[in-house]
Amino acid sequence: MLNQPSASTRPGASTPKPGGALVIGEALVDVVPADQGARELPGGSPLNVAVGLGRLGRSVTLATWLGEDNHGALITEHLRRSGVVLSPGSDAADHTSSARVSFDQAGSGHYVFDLAWDLPAMPADLAPLTVHVGSLGATVSPGGRKVLATVLANPWAATITYDPNVRPQLMGAAAAARPEIEAYVGAADVVKASHEDLEWLYPDRSALESARSWLGMGPDLVVVTMGAQGALALGAADRSARIGVTPGPVADTVGAGDSFMSALIHWLWEEDLLGPGRQDALRHLGADQLQRLLAFASAAAAITVSRPGAEPPWLHELPAPS
Repeated sequence: MLNQPSASTRPGASTPKPGGALVIGEALVDVVPADQGARELPGGSPLNVAVGLGRLGRSVTLATWLGEDNHGALITEHLRRSGVVLSPGSDAADHTSSARVSFDQAGSGHYVFDLAWDLPAMPADLAPLTVHVGSLGATVSPGGRKVLATVLANPWAATITYDPNVRPQLMGAAAAARPEIEAYVGAADVVKASHEDLEWLYPDRSALESARSWLGMGPDLVVVTMGAQGALALGAADRSARIGVTPGPVADTVGAGDSFMSALIHWLWEEDLLGPGRQDALRHLGADQLQRLLAFASAAAAITVSRPGAEPPWLHELPAPS
């Protein structure tokens, strides 16, 4: 059992609150076969980011697509325990999506999906500081088209964060996926990707070259996670930082990138860099700030890989952002 705050100290999980984070995307159940542990775990990259933010004490709403079934109940309870509010209409699917998971010798997960995805209507009174999108929820139709339209419109003038978290088995060929992914990159203020994502999308150039190309499309910050090689950040003001991997035990790597993403958003929040009117400050992040951001996000990812499944850290498990 993970060490968790009591229910009375966690954020409320009943009504969306203005001024928080809105995460849009898929929530599903990872089904691990009997020969690898026989368990069912809530997952999906956007869900993991929302849970990570909730555990870091942030007010967060998840707009997703669940069925009123056993898997939907499992996900709903997981969100409730982490202080995440479900956006109204998120339980209108005919069934809850799932992914059959297997692990290789390095602890990396491989997935076969049963995915149904659409986007519920956004609450009219929600005024988020930041909106996070990514992965299958940003690309799989019919919901993906609605997510992109929502991001491009951005009626809240929120800070947009994006993680492509590519899944080739559902996204098709890289050449077909690139235009839509690049549309999100151009609309986002902050983009995080893994080096595997970038190497799949652009096999003829390095991850660093691709990250620099994305920075030129409009974001103020592009961060690349590189597995055992650590992570790097490129800022719009021609500033950059790099950090090695945080040492520690590895149970598996499920959810590590999502924990990194939620910690990155949390750090920007702490620095008052999210929301309307904060783009200029975000654009002028210094190299020392980028270094501290990477250190904090990497620490969160290291805790996640030290335990099975996508279990991001609680705020008390991390050093205070510096």
